[in-house]
Amino acid sequence: MSESPVPHDLPIYRRIADGLRARILSGELRDGDRLPGENALMADYSIARATARQALAVLINEGLAVPKRGSGVYVRSFKPIRRHGSRRLSREQWGEGRAIWDADTRGRPFTVDEVEVVREQAPEEVARILGGPDAWVRRRRYSVDGRPVQLATSYFPAQLVEGSPVTLPDTGPGGVYARLADLGLAPAHFTEEVRARMPAPRETEFLGLPGGTPVIVIARTAYTSPGSPVEHNEMVLDSAAYVLQYDFDA
Repeated sequence: MSESPVPHDLPIYRRIADGLRARILSGELRDGDRLPGENALMADYSIARATARQALAVLINEGLAVPKRGSGVYVRSFKPIRRHGSRRLSREQWGEGRAIWDADTRGRPFTVDEVEVVREQAPEEVARILGGPDAWVRRRRYSVDGRPVQLATSYFPAQLVEGSPVTLPDTGPGGVYARLADLGLAPAHFTEEVRARMPAPRETEFLGLPGGTPVIVIARTAYTSPGSPVEHNEMVLDSAAYVLQYDFDA
């Protein structure tokens, strides 16, 4: 079994993990392939079971592998989604009837499921942003190439979108921003805050996350040109599935 060149003073479990990672990244081991199990690693490297388990845990925690109970540990290879902050939210994107997700996936198949649209009281912090607690709320899960990658919850001031397609499961071409524009509430400015944390149990379940995988949390608020908030969106992303790109002028 070949390993990539690594310093020999690293712990043996790290050297084993580095070798397996190199095989995954080179394409030798592909998505869905079974990794050598604990028994195989113990025999190949003359190590204890605990050391073999540590080596596999490194890849699981990095999001490169996923354990399946009673079966083994499998490669979880996935081409990261490049999320371009400004391009995906441009008026050119949603104003011409394209989903903002088209800018992220670039032809890769994506689906939206677990859609829920309800009128309810927004959390205190969201109510403060929107100027009141009464909101229409859209909850959904996004999958790319058949893998769940993001949960999103959007809040809209109820009095602004009541009776509009924003309150329907399918909002039509261009999504909610195109429908807000139809109401004379076109978003003109966005703010996003990004942080990382460990997932809640529900997020782990809905995103199918291996143990130890953190999530990226993005909170975005959309404003009209006069500066009125028309949407607050809280997104939870599988950190192993994304590259976040932001462009700035000096």
